[in-house]
Formats: sequence, structure tokens, C-alpha cells
Amino acid sequence: MGLQQQRLSALQVSKLTKPGLYGDGGGLTLQVTKGGVKSWLFRYMMAGKAYGMGLGPTHTISLAEARLKALAARKQILDGINPLAAKKQEQIATALADARMMTFDQCAEAYVSAHKAGWKNAKHADQWTNTLATYVSPVFGKLPVAEIDTGLVVKCLSPIWETKTETASRLRGRIESILGWATTSGYRTGENPARWKGHLDNLLATISKASRTKHHPSLPWQRMGEFVLALKSREGASARAVEFAILTACRSGEVRGARWSEFDLEKKVWTIPAERMKAKREHEVPLSDAALTLLKLMPERGDIVFAGTKEQPLSDMSLTAVIRRMNDGDTPIWVDANGEGITVHGFRSSFRMWAAETTTHPREVAEHALAHQLPDAVERAYQRGSQFAKRAALMTEWAIYCNKSPAKAIVAPIKRHSQT
Repeated sequence: MGLQQQRLSALQVSKLTKPGLYGDGGGLTLQVTKGGVKSWLFRYMMAGKAYGMGLGPTHTISLAEARLKALAARKQILDGINPLAAKKQEQIATALADARMMTFDQCAEAYVSAHKAGWKNAKHADQWTNTLATYVSPVFGKLPVAEIDTGLVVKCLSPIWETKTETASRLRGRIESILGWATTSGYRTGENPARWKGHLDNLLATISKASRTKHHPSLPWQRMGEFVLALKSREGASARAVEFAILTACRSGEVRGARWSEFDLEKKVWTIPAERMKAKREHEVPLSDAALTLLKLMPERGDIVFAGTKEQPLSDMSLTAVIRRMNDGDTPIWVDANGEGITVHGFRSSFRMWAAETTTHPREVAEHALAHQLPDAVERAYQRGSQFAKRAALMTEWAIYCNKSPAKAIVAPIKRHSQT
């Protein structure tokens, strides 16, 4: 614009205090509010409609700078571009760019927050948070999620891929899920660098599922009578819960959550509802005379059978603590074949080995007793029943064996009949 259109001076801008609009020419206007706030406004017409676009306050934008901004806007109008619409688009683009600066740690936190309500328990969310904090955050947690590439993922997984294989495998899946969430949310684009098939399987060794499986240390079945005798001398609900877990071959969580309303003592059956089972299917447990005797000794102060403080279910650690106290001393005596301290879950393995080595009960009966799904689909199709009566006989034999005196606890294995 010509100089004749530049009607204002820097001194005038600084001195004006009366509320109103003061034109500089070419659409540039000084706006003074009743509160004394002064700012620049670019006023223009486009397609028969009046617009006003703010250019900033006078204490930040000088008169000369405001004239340059107005000039740029007029050029946009000549090109058929609405300056106000262009400004809004630029603001949106900037906001999106800022959003894409979300770090991996921030995305991980958002992912866990969005999904934890659907997870089985709070411990699962803690496991996600802890493994990510331990293995991922130090490597690329603070980097923008859009910058995470294959090299960074491999750098994170490589140190533990073969030494902590199960942890590494789960960690890879968690990284993949978080990056997938970030892509869907618009924080990154492109392929997922943590995907396995056709990608990381070319860079990391394929570890067999068998080698990843860590078995729970279990007591040799020959020592069960000796252990149960020692366990009976222990007082408290935790010790009785361990004993009941042994007699029923059930999981710790199933025993700890047992409620009196689930038992029919006359029919000698414990019905565990589907929501408390790992496979999410209702499971009927036949009760031996030894299991019934134990239950009748438990006080009924509420619905929880093995209650801790405040009549709440026992914690997993309370059962583990029973075995640890029994192993107090310089040399632990309740250990597995490798010398490792045994676990409550390991008693299920002791039961399974005893059934296989010393009884003629079919394999599928023992598997049903453990609430395991048969591995073969054809076999599952023919074995639809629960085989309750056969399981009742098996659990009775197991209870009798566990309650034998230590001197008689070790028996010679009986050769199993071949299955046809």
C-alpha cells in the first residue's frame, strides 16, 4: 500500500487511550477497548461478507509488524484465500503437530488407563506399568512416539530376549499394542515397528514356547505324606487353605476365593463359578472325606471359607508364607528336584505326576480334575462330560495317599495301562 494509507504513527499508537477503532489504511485497524487494551485488527470483505482477524496486542506486535501482517493478508485475498480461514487451518495444523509430540511413556500411560477396566485384576495393570518402566522407558520412553522405529524396539528387547524370554515376549506385545493405539489415535503413522510376523521374526531368534515356559517348583509326589503331616501341625486359615488346595488340586486363587455358598457338603461337591475359573467355565470339584473333614473344622464367620483379617479373602502371599516358614532354616527341606523352594501351584504338578506314575486312572480324568482343557480338538469333542464320578474316585485315592504316614508315603510306581 502507499505511504498515504499509513495514517497512524508509533507515537499515536502509544498515546491513544480513548476506546474505539483507528484505521491505518489497507484494512489495518487499531482497536482500543473500554478497559484500555489495545490490539491490531485486520478488517476485510470477501464474497460480500465482512471479516475481522486479530493480529495481536500492541505491546507484542509493533505498528511496523502489524503492517507486514496486514500486507501478507491482502496478498492472500488477491490469491483467493480467506486469511482468517487460513489462520485457523494453521492453528489446527500446529495443534496436531504438538499432539504428535506425545512421548511413548505418555502413550503407554494413556493406553493402560483406557484398557485397565477390562483387565482381570489390578495386578495386570501393575505388570504392564512395571515392565515398561524397567525395560522401555530408559531406552525410548521420553522420545516422541512418532519417532519410535524398529532399531529402537530391537535395542530394547535384545538384552533380555534370550535370558528373560517370557518377559521379553510379553514386552514386545505390549509395545506393539501401545504403538498401535498411538497410530489409531493419530500420534504416529506407518507400519508398527514392534510387529512380529514378517518383521521382528527376521531380526530376533524364534524361541519355542516350550523353552519360554517356567514351571512352578513342585514337591516330588513321594514326599506328599511327609509334607501334609508337617503342614497339619501349622495353625491358621492360611495353612488350612494350603492343605485344602493340595486335597482338591485346585489353584490358589480358587481356594482363597472359596465361599460357603459354593459348597454342597451332603453331595460332597464344590461348584466354582465360571468367573473365578481361569478358563471361565464352571467347575465342579468332588470332595474327599479328608476335604470335608477340613471344611467342617473351619469357622463360619462369613461367606469366605478361608478368611483373613476383617473376614476378607487371604492374599496369595499368605499361602506362600506358610511354605516359606516351613522352610525356615539354613537348609530348606521342602524343595523340588532341582533344590528350588516349592510353590502352592506346584502341588498341582505333584498331583498330576502321582496320578500318572502310581494310578491306572485315564489321563483325561486327571486333566479334568485340574480343570485343564484337553489339547486335542477331536478328543475334546468326544470327552464333553465332566467325568465327575471317576474324578471323585481319583481325589479319594489322592487324599488317602496324602494322609499316609511318612514311612508309608513312598510307594513303588504302578505301570499304567496303555490307552487305546
